[in-house]
Amino acid sequence: MRMRALKALADPTRLQIVEMLASCCCAEGYVNDDGSIEGPSAGEICCQITGAEKITSTISHHLHELDAAQLISMEKRGKRTICRLKPETLTEISQSLGNLANRELRKIEENCS
Repeated sequence: MRMRALKALADPTRLQIVEMLASCCCAEGYVNDDGSIEGPSAGEICCQITGAEKITSTISHHLHELDAAQLISMEKRGKRTICRLKPETLTEISQSLGNLANRELRKIEENCS
């Protein structure tokens, strides 16, 4: 999972989508009839990233790649596809990279002592 997620994040457009989703506040989400708040729709993401009024095949492809890498979830709600970040995947990547950095720092400290 980490490898696929890192590969997905290596694409500038996908990284921009993830950053956009991470910066979304409640006001930018979708409010259900029961009052619960959802993330932005695929169309709203496309509008934000490209300025296009309808979702493009390119953005759709990027969203599906992020979903396959388990970085986002996509859920159909009527005509809308609601997108949300999966923070657990981002946390796993962060911890893995942090562990690598800590190992290297320990090696440097051991060799310099």
